Formats: sequence, C-alpha cells, structure tokens
Amino acid sequence: MIKLSPSRLACLFLAAWMPLQASAGLLDDEEARRAILDLRTKVDNIARELNGRVDAKADKSVTIDMLNQHEQTMQELARLRGQIEVLANEVAKAQNSQKQLYADLDARLKKVEPQQETIDGQTAAVLPTEKTAYEAATALFQSGDYKGAAGALQDFVRRYPDSAYASNAQYWLGNTYYALGDYKKAIAAQEVVTSTYNTSAKAPDAMLNIASSYALLKDNKNAKKALQQLVSKYPSSSAAQTARDRLASLK
Repeated sequence: MIKLSPSRLACLFLAAWMPLQASAGLLDDEEARRAILDLRTKVDNIARELNGRVDAKADKSVTIDMLNQHEQTMQELARLRGQIEVLANEVAKAQNSQKQLYADLDARLKKVEPQQETIDGQTAAVLPTEKTAYEAATALFQSGDYKGAAGALQDFVRRYPDSAYASNAQYWLGNTYYALGDYKKAIAAQEVVTSTYNTSAKAPDAMLNIASSYALLKDNKNAKKALQQLVSKYPSSSAAQTARDRLASLK
C-alpha cells in the first residue's frame, strides 16, 4: 500500500498556505489560526483521498493478479482432467481388449478341449470336432442321404476310432448299408460293433441287424445263429426279446 510522506504533505501545505501570506496583513491572529487549521484539515482530507485512491488501485492490482492466478489454475486443472479422461479411456480400451482376448481364447480352447457328453447313458469326454462330425454324419442318415451318410460315417470311424461316438458311428454305418440294400456290407459293419465294441449299448441291436441282413440274403441258417447268439449274450435287452419272437416263428 502507497502512503504520502510527511515531506510531500508539507509541500502540499505550503502550496496551499502561500496565497494566504499575500493577505496576511489583512488577517488577525485568530483568523490566521483558523485558516491554518482549515488548511490542515483540507490537506489531511486530500491525503486520505489520495491514499484511498492508491489503496484502491493496489487492491485492484492484487485482485487482478489473483484472478489471473485463478484462471491459470483452472486451465491447469482442465488440462489435468483432460489427461485423466484420456488415460481412463485408454484403460477402458485395454480392459475391453483384454476381455475380448480372454473370450476369444476361451472360445478357441473350447474348440480343442474335450467336453463332457452323455452317450447312451454314459458320460464321456468328447472333442468338439468329434461331436460335430458325428452329428453331421447322422444328420445325413436321418435326411435319407444314405450314400452321403456312409461316406461321412466311414470317415468318422477312421479319424476317431477311440471316440465315445465310434461304436454308434459304426452301428449307423451298418444301418446305412442295410438301407442301401448292401446286406453283406451291413453284416460286416455290424460285426465290427459286436466284436470291437461288444460292451456298447448298440451291440444287441447290431446283432439283430446282422440276423435281418442274413434273412434278406436268404441265409436262414446264419440268421438263426445270429438270433441265438443275441439271446445268449444279451438276454435282458429289448433286441433279445425280438430275437426270441423271430426264433419262435422259424420253428
């Protein structure tokens, strides 16, 4: 804050007092004292007014400086907020990319990792590719495309001989040949089921199909033999009951 010095005030006093000297003789002592007091009051008032103006200007300068600093601070905060927002977006993108990567990896693993499937009442680990190939082949059979089904089922048992679907694929391969009227191939295919996959749930039905194929080939001897083997090996199966009925009709 700027203040008026005593010397400056004295100069102001003299400047105001000199005109009075010109008419000093006209004033008595009492009037002179009153004039001096009035002058001093005026000088003090002028000094206070000047100091007030200076103080006001000083306050304004301080205020402007504070406003400038405040503006700079706000600009810096805005810049920092912008950086934070950019970083937050980058983190969000990285997290999304990571989630997508894990999802893709999980999907790829599911394509190569064995999955638990229930086949003929038994739970087994099956590769997704096995299941897809088996379902595609049997779908051809169900649609009536027996030639296409035969090729697909042959390819399946060749590629996946140890698959939990292998016995079923071999059984449906025999049925495919049976549907095509190739009974010799049907017998050969079903004999693989009864020998290689003799514990399969499809084995009794495979033996019944063998008996049917022999019967259509007019080979009643082997047809009867197949039925007897079926009743002997799988007595509690539904196929065995059918075999008993057929044996009774052959007598």
